[in-house]
Amino acid sequence: MSIKSKVFAAAATLTLVGGTGAVGALTAGTANAETPSCGGTCIEFFNHEFGDFSTMNFVLDTLKQGEKVGQPQILFRTSNGDPAEDYTVSDQGLVSDFNAAGLVSDALDLHYGGAGCEGTIIPGDTPPCADPFPDLEAYEVEYSPYGVDSGLCAGVAATATAGEKVTLQPCGVSGRTVWIIDSTDAVDDDYAPLINGSDNNFSQPFVLTYPTNAYPTDMPRPALTVANLTGFQGANGLPDPGTINDHQLWGQDSGVHT
Repeated sequence: MSIKSKVFAAAATLTLVGGTGAVGALTAGTANAETPSCGGTCIEFFNHEFGDFSTMNFVLDTLKQGEKVGQPQILFRTSNGDPAEDYTVSDQGLVSDFNAAGLVSDALDLHYGGAGCEGTIIPGDTPPCADPFPDLEAYEVEYSPYGVDSGLCAGVAATATAGEKVTLQPCGVSGRTVWIIDSTDAVDDDYAPLINGSDNNFSQPFVLTYPTNAYPTDMPRPALTVANLTGFQGANGLPDPGTINDHQLWGQDSGVHT
């Protein structure tokens, strides 16, 4: 577990295994992968470009099972015998919780942490505080082959910039391994962009992205990156529904292949 895990034990509000987030984004569906040793404690992330909850096809994977800092994160065909696909949620909570723990910046908290404004924003109602932005849910994704925590999480080696590769990095050290569920841009309440916690571009945030025009069976294996959020801006300043590239939309499931 991350060194910050105790901080979030009392604050965590997001149920990831067998449940849904506050707005339904990244919901759990029918189990399809992870080794029996990891079982229901493991989660898997899949990209909407290549599948959905009924058929995920390819899931988050650590290249060649390399348990070391800097190992690329890729997508690989679902399998219940591949420990490279075993991941657990190390820490979970709200952006404001990660800010209180010193893992994400005040600027990021201002944009995605509600600036201390915790509570549901209901259209037409008076916001629960002066800043109407919601406090978004966030977590770290820890590589846990055969269910054993590695202390390494999917993240970036430096502050997010366009094209930065996603690799294994030490958990609980900085916002570089934190992923924020961009539920405001979710599609059908099932697939959402994931903003990197080191983001400092708040007009077009850097989100988890599968390379355009690449396929998981390509050689060498295409690595996940962070890239600016796509989509045509609507009247509310957010991308219009259906305009975000599927390469930037992610779903999450749990459990062992059945």
